[in-house]
Amino acid sequence: MTAPTPHTPRPPSRVTAEWQGEYRFDTGRSAAPLARLDGNAETGQSPPDALLSALAACAGIDVVDFLTKRRTPPASMRIEVVGTRRDTPPRRFVRIELEFVLEGEGIERVHAERGVRLAFQTYCSVAASLAPDIELWARVTINGEQGELVRQPNFTPG
Repeated sequence: MTAPTPHTPRPPSRVTAEWQGEYRFDTGRSAAPLARLDGNAETGQSPPDALLSALAACAGIDVVDFLTKRRTPPASMRIEVVGTRRDTPPRRFVRIELEFVLEGEGIERVHAERGVRLAFQTYCSVAASLAPDIELWARVTINGEQGELVRQPNFTPG
């Protein structure tokens, strides 16, 4: 079997969510570590929090990859996320703000901000899966120097 290439479709993702009582589910791929999702956020992340975490991790992977290819990998990165939800059901997200806090030598703001923009516009599959009317905003902080909060482009197919 050959590894997927840009022109070879990947197999579909498959996960299982096993109910553990109350509002708790253990989720994940077969024979892989599980994550606990808890609707009460007592023993694990709530499903909406898990969505924000997935978005942060997905975009973060793309930013690390982009900066590493530029030979300026971050020594550390933390992503703070705030999601604003509707007041009425469905209480979906309407605005998500992410702050990418980077530490490391040689990281240029223009490149870090471009990496964030490309993550949302082109590469992050979680961002591309969000409803297009959700406002995505991001800020890049490098070695303690905070940048501007910038509206990010939503993914557009094609």
